[in-house]
Amino acid sequence: MFVVTGGAGFIGSNIVAALEVCYPNEKIVICDRLRDGEKWRNIAKRDLYDIVHPDDLSEFLYDHMEDISALFHMGAISATTEKDADKILENNFHLTSHLWDWCTEHEVRFIYASSAATYGDGDKGFDDFEDRQNLSTLLPLNAYGWSKHLFDRTVARITQNDGPTPPQWAGLKFFNVYGPNEYHKGGQQSVVAHVYPQAATDDMCKLFKSHHPDYEDGGQLRDFVWIGDVVDVIMWLLENEKTSGLFNVGTGVSRSFKDLAVAVYDALGKEAMIQYVPTPENIRDKYQYFTQANMSKLRAAGYDKDFTPLEEGVRQYVQDFLNKDDPFK
Repeated sequence: MFVVTGGAGFIGSNIVAALEVCYPNEKIVICDRLRDGEKWRNIAKRDLYDIVHPDDLSEFLYDHMEDISALFHMGAISATTEKDADKILENNFHLTSHLWDWCTEHEVRFIYASSAATYGDGDKGFDDFEDRQNLSTLLPLNAYGWSKHLFDRTVARITQNDGPTPPQWAGLKFFNVYGPNEYHKGGQQSVVAHVYPQAATDDMCKLFKSHHPDYEDGGQLRDFVWIGDVVDVIMWLLENEKTSGLFNVGTGVSRSFKDLAVAVYDALGKEAMIQYVPTPENIRDKYQYFTQANMSKLRAAGYDKDFTPLEEGVRQYVQDFLNKDDPFK
C-alpha cells in the first residue's frame, strides 16, 4: 500500500497517476482536503483504495501499519504569501516530523517535499547539501521556505548523530514545477498556466518588469521543471530503495520568463505578445531574479534520465492538457 499526503494536489496527484501505472496491483491511498472546489477532478480518473481526511490520518496509519510500504508526503501549506506562521509550522513542520517518526518506527519508506524556497535569495548558491553546517547558512525569505528548511535541518541533525531513520528517506527540493492538475492553486499556479488564457485568446500576457540592473524586463531566470520529470525522479527513488538523501529536483538549466511566455504562444502557433508591468511593491524586496538547481548530487546517486527542455515541456502542457476540453491528468 502507498499513502500520498496532498494526493489530490498538483504534484501529489501526478505521483498518484504514475503509481497507478507503475504499480497496478498496489493499493493507493490519498490523504487530502478536497473542500468545495474542483480539486477532486485531479483524482477523478484514479483507481483509489481510500481517500482519508488529514484529521483521520493518524488513525488510518495505525490501523494499516502492516500494509504500508511507502509514504509520499506532499501535503503542506505551500503558499509563499501565507502570513500565519503558527499555521505553517503546524502543517509543514510538526506533521512532517510526526510522519518521519511513524515511518521510522514502522520501517516505512518516506519521501517528502522540501522546496527550493529553502535557498532564500540564492546568495549561498543552490547546492543540495544535507550537512548541518551548510544548511545553517541558508536564509529563506518567507515562512513557507523556513518551515521546509527547519525540517531539512532536523533530518540533518538526526542523520549526523546516527539517529534512527526510515529504511529509505528522501527530501526533494522542488524548483519551479509546471504541468497539469495545478488549476486549483489560483494565483500560485505556474506562469505557464497564467500566460495560456491570454495566448489562447490572442491577447497580451503580462510579465513583471525587472527592478534589477543586471536583468532586462522578462529576463528574470528560473529553473522551470516539467511535472513529468519530477514524477520520474520519484519513481526512480522508489525503484532504488538504497538511495536516501536531500536532493534538488530541477533541470540544472535556468531560463527566462520571456522564454517561457514565448514557448506558450509558440505551442499555439502564435506570435508572442508581452506587456511588462511593475513587480508589486509588497514582494519586490523578496523577489528572486535567479534560480538554478545543481543536479550533480542526484546524478551521482545514479539518476541518468534527461530532463525535458522548456519548449518541449510547455508544448506538452499546452497541447495535451491546457488546450483540451479535459485538461486533467
